[in-house]
Amino acid sequence: MNRKILESEDMKTEIVYHKYRETPVKTLIISFSNRRRALSSKDGFEEVKVVCNNYNPPPLWDHIMYEWETHKEELMKDLGLSAEETFILATSADMDNLSFKKEVFDGFEVYAFVTADVKTNAMRIGVDRGTSLERGGKFETIGTINIIVLTNACLSDGAMVRSMITVTEAKTIALQDLNIRSSYNPSYQATGTGTDNVIIVSGYAEGEKINYVGGHSKMGEMMAKAVTSATKEAIFKQNPFLLEKETKEIRGAEK
Repeated sequence: MNRKILESEDMKTEIVYHKYRETPVKTLIISFSNRRRALSSKDGFEEVKVVCNNYNPPPLWDHIMYEWETHKEELMKDLGLSAEETFILATSADMDNLSFKKEVFDGFEVYAFVTADVKTNAMRIGVDRGTSLERGGKFETIGTINIIVLTNACLSDGAMVRSMITVTEAKTIALQDLNIRSSYNPSYQATGTGTDNVIIVSGYAEGEKINYVGGHSKMGEMMAKAVTSATKEAIFKQNPFLLEKETKEIRGAEK
């Protein structure tokens, strides 16, 4: 079963409901008509035709953490995708709680697809203690706030790297605005979770060239708005108790 999210002449976006080793899973698949340059916080730069975000329920968590490459290979085969032209992220956040936001300005477009779960893994980086150590390439994690950003602009490699900063700042703004606290030290404001990941996808080479996406640029503003809005919505969808809490606080302030 598939659920269509977005479709255009160049791009198709859907959630695919399938099974991995007899366990029901859900995968967001964004496919393009031709390869596009992309940057993943997991896999670096690559020319891809597909980017994915894969939801895994609790029975698969240990398997994903310690056998990620095997899991990825089997998923690609099951979905009929080529590992050489696909970027994929993994998450414990339900794909039905995906948030999608779009920003448009003077011919430029930015899309943000976000899943977010902050119930048990929110942290203040550099303050909360790191408890996992990678040694010999054996350690892997499941992304808890996963962000995929697409644009029709042709981003330089430098702009794509800078996008990671813009997107991370925008995500942190969402956590600050919602007053998400560290799961380990609630007295601290969370800056993210310990397992976040980001994918940035540039437009085609013939698109309008962009070299800078910092806060002074319109492209940076569009990315930040889309990501902040989508992250907030995704957090509320995955953690509805937070929306109930915020509603009660607002009502209390109005009295």
